[in-house]
Amino acid sequence: MNAIIYTRVSTDEQAASGLGLAAQVAACETFATKAGHTVTACHTDAGVSGAASLEDRAGLMAAVACLRRGDALVIAKRCRLGRDQMAILMIEKAVSRKGAVILSADGVGNTDDPASQLMKGIVDQFGIYERAMIRSRTKAALAAKRSAGELTGEVPFGWVADGTGRLVAVEAEQAILRIIGELRQAGVSLRKIAATLTTAGHRTKKGKATWYAETVKSILQRQAALAA
Repeated sequence: MNAIIYTRVSTDEQAASGLGLAAQVAACETFATKAGHTVTACHTDAGVSGAASLEDRAGLMAAVACLRRGDALVIAKRCRLGRDQMAILMIEKAVSRKGAVILSADGVGNTDDPASQLMKGIVDQFGIYERAMIRSRTKAALAAKRSAGELTGEVPFGWVADGTGRLVAVEAEQAILRIIGELRQAGVSLRKIAATLTTAGHRTKKGKATWYAETVKSILQRQAALAA
């Protein structure tokens, strides 16, 4: 049997023990050798979330494209396929249509017996649960930083970051924020607000004299996020 190795690691998992790309390749190669399979290709998605759509996983798509009838897509662990149930099912279906199989180096789900299939389902669900927990912790951490006035991304309009990463109000920009807020509450469209700011000679965060509806929309969305 020919084996096409597929490895994946997300940004959050880059430094996680046992999930590095090199470790995944080594595990897959060892498994293939012991099983008597011949490794013919290796494809990788580096820094790609397990919840990413299949179109955003070029390595996976290339690996599946390489498969021929009787081949195996070899992964280090089931969670490398993904952490979204629908995505996993789509991958399994694509591989099946090729007349190939998915084999995990840790042995989970490699056979059709009930116990193996049960374990495969449990492992897949745990991967989905783990992803949900990571998202929850990240959201909570960002919320705590925002509550403490710390920067959690690009400096929003109306503020400037000091040396400690905390946000400090810029009065000139805060005045513009008040204008935007008042106009929006009055039912003025984003395009009209942008035109009003341009006519009044106000400057954007980047110092540009022309305002656009998308710029105003972005500012309003960021304000809402800061207030949340």
